[in-house]
Amino acid sequence: MSLEKKDYRKRLIDDKIDRYLKIFGAISIQGPKWCGKTWTSLKHANSVSYMTEKSPRDLAKVDPKYIFNQDRPQLIDEWQLAPCVWDAVRLECDLSGVSGNFILTGSTTLQKEDEDEVYHSGTGRFLLLKMYPMSLYESGDSNGSVSLMD
Repeated sequence: MSLEKKDYRKRLIDDKIDRYLKIFGAISIQGPKWCGKTWTSLKHANSVSYMTEKSPRDLAKVDPKYIFNQDRPQLIDEWQLAPCVWDAVRLECDLSGVSGNFILTGSTTLQKEDEDEVYHSGTGRFLLLKMYPMSLYESGDSNGSVSLMD
C-alpha cells in the first residue's frame, strides 16, 4: 500500500522508480526544491520519515536505525539534514539482501562540514536519480509530439 496522494499526476520518472526499486536496495532522488521529489516518492513508499522534523532528525543523529521501520520502501525525506543516514541505509541494504528498501530525497548538497559523515559512495546499493520540474507533457499542456531533445 503506497502513501498515494489524492490528485497525484503521473510523472515520467514513476516507471523508472518502480523498475529500480526492484533492482537496488535504495534509490536517491535528487533535484531542485519544489520539483516534486517528495510527492512522487510518497506514491512509491509504504512509510516515511521526514528529516525536516526535529524528533526523527534527532533520533537519526543518535542512531539512524532508530528511524528505520519494516514498512518498505521507506521514504527518508531530506536525508542530508542527518547525513549519517546515508551509510546506515547502505549497511541496512547490505544486511537485508533485498531490493526496494529505501527512497531518499534531497534538494541540497551536503554542507562542507557534513561531508565527513558520509563514508561510502553507495555504489551497488543506491541508484541516483535526477528529477526535474514537471514538464509541459506531464502537466497535460503538451501532447509530446515536439521534443526539444530531438
